Amino acid sequence: MIGLGKYAGSAALLLALLGSAGTAHAGKDLDTVRARGKLICGVGNGTAGFMLADKQGKWSGFSVDICRAVGAALFGDADKVSYIPLTAQTRFTALQSGDVDMVVVNATHTLTRDTALGLDFPGVYYYDGQGFLVAKKLGVKNVKELGGATFCVQPGSTAELNLADYARTNKMTYKTVVIEKADEIRAAFFAGRCDVLSNDSSALASVRAANVPAPGKPEDYEILPEIISKEPLGPAVRHGDNQFADIVRWSLYAMLEAEEYGISSDNVDEMLKSDNPAIKRILGVTPGMGKALGVDETWAYSIVKQVGNYGQSYERNLGRDSVLKIDRGQNRLWSQSGLQYAWPIR
Repeated sequence: MIGLGKYAGSAALLLALLGSAGTAHAGKDLDTVRARGKLICGVGNGTAGFMLADKQGKWSGFSVDICRAVGAALFGDADKVSYIPLTAQTRFTALQSGDVDMVVVNATHTLTRDTALGLDFPGVYYYDGQGFLVAKKLGVKNVKELGGATFCVQPGSTAELNLADYARTNKMTYKTVVIEKADEIRAAFFAGRCDVLSNDSSALASVRAANVPAPGKPEDYEILPEIISKEPLGPAVRHGDNQFADIVRWSLYAMLEAEEYGISSDNVDEMLKSDNPAIKRILGVTPGMGKALGVDETWAYSIVKQVGNYGQSYERNLGRDSVLKIDRGQNRLWSQSGLQYAWPIR
């Protein structure tokens, strides 16, 4: 028999760690949100399908649904969220200063944003890439025909840097019109101040579907086939409060896991009766996941009931049930040959 004396200290440490792992400990950001009684979410300046306020000031969209999911997880109420519109240049400053608790401004997760800016990106809610929107009357069929053209881009965006890299690599000359506000840059493009609007492809689809001024029509414009970058878009929070970042991360994963297991806002009450162990864990019928995350055991149930699963939100805001009609493509679940892959809730 092997003596265990020299391993006793390590064993005791392991048991202590396991014993303390069952309950999450709140950090200062999470404490602030809970004391306030609502989440403050920074959003973009209005992108149809992703984040847009109606005449009554009510926000909706795919990105907004991520905020609503976090509100549901924290408070059991997806409406306990306030929204602050931000520009590409002010979005990260607002987060760093504490003016907002998180941002869902369709920001790309990059190394410098993750490190030098002191931010965390808990997940990717949309895999995108930079594209180009042009008027069909230009007769342009690919990006390399745009040498000498004028491009509209937003300052402080990855689009501005990607365009510079692409032009340098392909020895292409170009000019830029740089405008901060989304509505103003769209107006400049449609007024002919630039030949090309360059942004995330999803944003261009939104512009074409919802922002072409009369008497123009969406079919007067086309998105060129080339994609010149990787743009993983995700929510961002400040470094330092791991539990708050965990809640944001797992709120997104709960939407994905719900879709994978066929749990929707329409059948979630019936799914409470399921014998599937995974579904019972997700919905809190088998307790433990809420405690580990530091929220109510019904956190994922509240998300699905009030917001829907990932697929429901996608189709409602961006896909077949929306004006955008964007094919899910790489945003399909991993089991459907896509990139969306949630970590297991167990």
